[in-house]
Amino acid sequence: MHNSRKGKLGVWLVPALYAVAAIALGLTLPRIETYFFPGLTSTITVGQATAIYSAIASGVIALTGIVFSLAFVMIQFSASAYSPRLVLWIARDSVISHALGIFTATSLYALAALSGVDRNHSGKVPFVSLWVVIALLLASMAMFIRLIQLIGLLQVNQMLIFTGDRGREVIETTYPLGESEVETKESPNRSGSICTQTLIHCGRPRCMQAIDVATLVSLAAVSGGIIEMAVAVGDTVVEMMPVVRVYGARLSIDEKRLWDAIQLGDERTFEQDPKYAVRLLVDIAIRALSPAINDPTTAVQALDQIEDLLTRLGQRHLEIGAYRDNTGELRLLVPFPAWEDLVRLALDEICFCGGSSVQVMRRMNALIADLIQHVPEERRPTLRHWQGRVSGTIARSFVDEEERMEALEEDRQGLGVPRQGFRDN
Repeated sequence: MHNSRKGKLGVWLVPALYAVAAIALGLTLPRIETYFFPGLTSTITVGQATAIYSAIASGVIALTGIVFSLAFVMIQFSASAYSPRLVLWIARDSVISHALGIFTATSLYALAALSGVDRNHSGKVPFVSLWVVIALLLASMAMFIRLIQLIGLLQVNQMLIFTGDRGREVIETTYPLGESEVETKESPNRSGSICTQTLIHCGRPRCMQAIDVATLVSLAAVSGGIIEMAVAVGDTVVEMMPVVRVYGARLSIDEKRLWDAIQLGDERTFEQDPKYAVRLLVDIAIRALSPAINDPTTAVQALDQIEDLLTRLGQRHLEIGAYRDNTGELRLLVPFPAWEDLVRLALDEICFCGGSSVQVMRRMNALIADLIQHVPEERRPTLRHWQGRVSGTIARSFVDEEERMEALEEDRQGLGVPRQGFRDN
């Protein structure tokens, strides 16, 4: 079962487990108390206990309906305002499943435990059972607060920070520190090796989410060949598309073991894919720049996060696609984006959609100028090329000379404190 099905199952499995456990506990705990601790009873009357149980059961189930209806409305609204791919990460958070489970458990336990009140016309109220329902009510309130905090992430600034944090995490785990090293990664085809095995995808389109590098290197070493990933993490594979090629192997590799080392799913994930965080930030920016929303300030805020990610990427060793075994033999080739690809992804669409916005152009000028100062020399020509691209966009978009000169300023706030003005002071 692939990850997306597991995720969908978990959304309903967790509340179902809470519900079953609550009913079982509500039916058995009063009996256990009555049998083992007959003298342990509450001082409240049967009528008061019945009112408490009934109020909690009915009140919590009503609260559940209201809270989750509003939560799903906010999620749907945010999906249209930001990016549906990004909001799904919030909607699938385990807090939602556990909150629904605890709310359901509180209501069902109160109903089930009500049967233990005045059992056999004893006129007694089990002590522990009563305090369990109170504890569940307090837990429901705590989860309600946590749920509100989660929904608070749907604010635009929080969504940008959330996306940037995911990008920073994957950069930290994927790319080692160090400047770029030019390494010749010659394809085994061109070096004379023969393709001995090809793994073909059959079925509906799936997304390459992650690969197990250690396992693939080990499989290649045992076979005596080189494994080449025909698709990059984040690519979509379709029917009859090659996913893996093996070159120069003496022994055939079990296809099941190859498939087990590859993680396919219905959508892209942040795991092993720093491009995805940049992609989502760009989505938020260009959606904000659309005529329907017309919010260049949000695009500027997205560029803040994009600049941070590009700065971190620019200081990392990006040429990591060639993996070797313990003896130094090349065993695995994986396509990764080059510096030029990452910069194009980050700037191209925002430059196109925000070309008529003075605020966005000024922020992009500042972004590129700062990156030039922070990345190694060999990566600066790409940024200087983009300086020219942005200047060309400004020249086409602003006919008035004064407006054009304003758009060419460097300003980290977009329309805040231009650097030329700061130096003049």
